[in-house]
Amino acid sequence: MSQYFDLGDETLWNPSNGASHMFQRHVALHEAELRLPSGIGPMEMDECQIDPVVFGEFVHALLARHRRTGHAIILALSADFTAITLVLAQRAGITIDWARLSAETDGPLEDVQVSAVTGMSEPPEGAAWAAALRARAQELGRRMPC
Repeated sequence: MSQYFDLGDETLWNPSNGASHMFQRHVALHEAELRLPSGIGPMEMDECQIDPVVFGEFVHALLARHRRTGHAIILALSADFTAITLVLAQRAGITIDWARLSAETDGPLEDVQVSAVTGMSEPPEGAAWAAALRARAQELGRRMPC
């Protein structure tokens, strides 16, 4: 069995039920963390609609938060969810402002990691961060059926 993440009549992703349920739980977690709705509607009869405007705002907030942390554990926990979300955004035709996201971090650093040995963690350099995330999204996108 599978479920459908749709934008109008177009299917953006058709994962298995298990992958869909796990993704939806991650969506709820990140909605709470960002204090923003995702634009991903409820799953009804194995289908949900994505609101591209709300989803675009969510994706940009998710990427900005991901960019502002250098905390290794938070990055590890959120990296693949962020990449999967990026795949859906690309399939939905949402334009990502990589130049702005890759520039100096907007706002204060979040969830910094401090070590007696290495000091305070810093977010990765912007271009490298963007390139790595885009590469991971491309890799996962090949494995995400439409």
